Amino acid sequence: MSLVLKIKKLDTDLPTPAYGYIGDAAFDLFAKETTILKPGERKAIPTGLALEIPDGYVGLVWDKSGIGIKEGVKTLGGVVDATYRGEVLVGVVNLSEKEYTFERGHKVAQMIIQKKEEVQIEIVEELTETERGEGKFGSTGK
Repeated sequence: MSLVLKIKKLDTDLPTPAYGYIGDAAFDLFAKETTILKPGERKAIPTGLALEIPDGYVGLVWDKSGIGIKEGVKTLGGVVDATYRGEVLVGVVNLSEKEYTFERGHKVAQMIIQKKEEVQIEIVEELTETERGEGKFGSTGK
């Protein structure tokens, strides 16, 4: 049986979130209003949606690869908790040198609904050693 995601459309004229293709991991989110993003600027783009994510799951907001790669616009802070009932906002930053416009009704990001695990935090003096150890970025070479 499929998981049910309840969606409250705060703006009924916007497209309903949908998967682009059968088997896709994420469904699209759309901009509620036209927003101009200047180079280096960060904004929160409203989606016109409120969600009821099932308990034990989380909504993760990701870039639309075309916008990220072609336009240099990236999403920020993409975690929507199951207990949140307000409008979903998509944080974006324009990393390019040109202005970008999100038109009303155009895709702004995509969301994956994923099962989450709760962990018990334990403070320790030492961590188990591994082959990598403290090797940072690029530790495996080019």
